[in-house]
Amino acid sequence: MSEWINNESLKRQELLKNIIKGLHEGKSVEEAKAEFKAHFEDVTTQEISQMEQALIKEGMAIEEVQRLCDVHASIFDGAISDIHPVKDHTKIPGHPVQVFLAENDRIEQLIVEEIEPYLQESGKTADLMLRVGFDRLLEIHKHYARKEYLFFPHLEKKGITAPPKVMWAVDDEIRTDIKKVLVDLSEIDADSQAIRTFAKQTLQKVRDMIFKENNILMPLLLENMSFFDWIIVDSSSDEIGYFIEKPKDSWKKEEQPKEEPIQDKAGEVTFDTGSLTFEEANQMLNALPFDMTFVDKDGYVKYFTQGIERIFDRPKTIIGRHVTMCHPPASVHVVEEIVESFRSGKKNHEDFWIQMKGMFVLIRYFAVRSKTGEYLGTLEVTQNVKPIRELEGEKRLVSKA
Repeated sequence: MSEWINNESLKRQELLKNIIKGLHEGKSVEEAKAEFKAHFEDVTTQEISQMEQALIKEGMAIEEVQRLCDVHASIFDGAISDIHPVKDHTKIPGHPVQVFLAENDRIEQLIVEEIEPYLQESGKTADLMLRVGFDRLLEIHKHYARKEYLFFPHLEKKGITAPPKVMWAVDDEIRTDIKKVLVDLSEIDADSQAIRTFAKQTLQKVRDMIFKENNILMPLLLENMSFFDWIIVDSSSDEIGYFIEKPKDSWKKEEQPKEEPIQDKAGEVTFDTGSLTFEEANQMLNALPFDMTFVDKDGYVKYFTQGIERIFDRPKTIIGRHVTMCHPPASVHVVEEIVESFRSGKKNHEDFWIQMKGMFVLIRYFAVRSKTGEYLGTLEVTQNVKPIRELEGEKRLVSKA
């Protein structure tokens, strides 16, 4: 009996895969819908996840799976059979699931009330209100960042890697599109009709992602995450932030277990040139005016500093996460190239610099080696050097404040 069930499951997987591959080869969405209805009454989120992973494993580019993923909502709409567990968590005030789904409701509300009315109008006032609406919609970055940095690591640990990769790529595309709408609306001689057409396409992408988060991602998370996993997510959410406003309710924070120290605070850690207590070493590293992240020789994040001024999101859930899963799909190849050059001994460091949010950010990578030259891992050091670049003259006196 079990062999028959397994064979049936494989047949369903192959049929699903062929439907999506048909889109890749030029079939229309309507043809794909008809083929789906002919073979399936419903489909589970696990089957969708396995199908995406199989396509990537067979060599289909993530970008192409991403493109095909954009039509999942229309093909599978109303046919996903295992979405009911989500509803139980919506009743728990402040639970990460309740907060995430409530944010999706607010995103939809913002689109309906603050953006769409002005897509039907034209003129300076309508353009101004559109800019205000899309500027508020840009806060969706925090919603997506919590998903990417807090939710995805737990799926990856279970071997579910395709949906996170595909969703992250779509998230980046939506972020870019929202920013483009804002830039276009700022242009003096902008084509009002073209802007509105592109804006509508962007809003549809946002709504498609809401569907996928509610009906595909959430069931996957609920099936694979433990109570303690949700506690970790909850404790790290404030650091990243929320869409527009922070939730009013906290989810039983008083019941969360206290983290145990890495080692006895009374002990001393001996270095080449002295020794420090655990607390001294930990707080000294966190006092540095730059961020440091260490990735071990196998490519897993092992440590990062927690300074007051943070440049990039570094929630605790990235500990134990592979470095290739901590970056958007479009930049993974750069990370892999750097790490491989260090591992092979070809290079010992690599520098990048970018301008963002009014900062001039210097990003430096260093190969960490043992005294005998063995590769131990990679150290990333990130710093806003704009204040340093602006220094002039000399300063020889202590500041009064």
